[in-house]
Amino acid sequence: MKQKRLMVQLISRHTIMTALILIAAFASQVQAEAKWSANKKALVSSVDKHEKNLIDISDKIWSYAELALMEHQSAKILSDYAENNGFTVERGVAGMPTAFIATYGSGRPRIGILGEFDANAGISQKAQPTKEALVTGAPGHGCGHNLFGTGSLGAAIAVKELIEKKKLKGTVVYFGTPAEETIFGKTFMARAGLFDDLDVCMDWHPGDNLEASTQSSKALVDFRVKFFGKAAHASSDPWNGFSAVDGMELYTTGLNYYREHIRPTARIHYHIEAAGDVVNVVPEHAQIWTRVRENDRENLNIVYERVKKIAEGAAMMAEVDYSMELISGIYEIQPNRTGAAALLKNMELLGDITYSKKEIEYAKTIQRETNKSEDGMDADIEPLRETLPAQGGSTDVGDVSQIVPVVRARITAAPKDVPWHSWAVVACTGMSIGHKGMLFAAKSLGMTMVDLFQNPQLVRDVKAEFKERKGTKVYKAMIPDGPPPVPEQ
Repeated sequence: MKQKRLMVQLISRHTIMTALILIAAFASQVQAEAKWSANKKALVSSVDKHEKNLIDISDKIWSYAELALMEHQSAKILSDYAENNGFTVERGVAGMPTAFIATYGSGRPRIGILGEFDANAGISQKAQPTKEALVTGAPGHGCGHNLFGTGSLGAAIAVKELIEKKKLKGTVVYFGTPAEETIFGKTFMARAGLFDDLDVCMDWHPGDNLEASTQSSKALVDFRVKFFGKAAHASSDPWNGFSAVDGMELYTTGLNYYREHIRPTARIHYHIEAAGDVVNVVPEHAQIWTRVRENDRENLNIVYERVKKIAEGAAMMAEVDYSMELISGIYEIQPNRTGAAALLKNMELLGDITYSKKEIEYAKTIQRETNKSEDGMDADIEPLRETLPAQGGSTDVGDVSQIVPVVRARITAAPKDVPWHSWAVVACTGMSIGHKGMLFAAKSLGMTMVDLFQNPQLVRDVKAEFKERKGTKVYKAMIPDGPPPVPEQ
């Protein structure tokens, strides 16, 4: 009898616990749904409505795979779609035929969103998990800019529709920004003052994880050194010649000795573009493209000034002439944790990106082909990370972030740990794995834009952090005088 009563008590307790769990789950669901405002639901519905067209645009840009300042088809398809959806479009801004701005609305806040669409040279790849060029030697979207430009436009259109229906007040601005991979198109747009009137700017980039970004990037300067010597027969009378290649080799030797004396955060790269023509002539011309990076502009300038002295010294030792030509320079990203926290909440509302078995196997095949651990996709939303000294690459978004607060995300679009700027990423940016990241970006960034339009205090807080981080620094674009180096048609 006692045993029976004990069993009844246990069953009762289990029933009560189950009921409490169900009640808690229901309450959590109700609470989560309550966070989905009518405007955020409408925004997500808008992205869903445009989904087919956004994927089609992204895939076409993926197939165009156009290089810096030659992205004519990519810019046209994006700007035309913006115009067809009610935006006022200004094309060819800042002296770049493929740069454009699409605007809708009036008044404040004025919220911008960045979109890129240039490809990487020489990494053409079919949309398959094994390496095979689509067009041998052609470019490919190994950085996912076909997704970047399209996803950002999807967010801008969804916000525009809310402004149009008078659910939001203010102005949304989409920036079509070309040439991020080489001459850094945003620097020319920044010099032209195109970001000056924004309150906040949104940005994202495809990656192999899912997070609201709180990290910086490295400041960078790009320049070309040319050495000019005097030709002579390399065997009959080499004493009458002065070798430009000698000057260049002494320069690279100086760079490589200097590496021991730079901070661990600095980087020096170079690419030899010309080194004479034939072996039996003392070369009278040599050319080298050099890139220097540091965690901030101030420390970058220290390395840059030293490298300029090394070039001068090399020319003196070889008794040749030389010239230095600034290509471009970019600032480090100024993070904004306040904006990132707001973005993270919206990412969490959307939940982790999920993949089919076929997509996971696709990802694992790419990892196997690139000798990486077969972990598949990493699309669990990460918590905000501590802001650390820059460890990765550089981007011209850094210049924008010196002018206006930039709220950034990194969205999964390729398998974990695969090499970036490679065929492995191109294989994903033209299929469903990339599409899912793009649509997640459009929704999460768009939802955060809704918060910014609806919450003036959030805008003030984002701006306050921006001003505190910037301090007394004055922005000045580090690019050559004159127009951008647009290729001849």
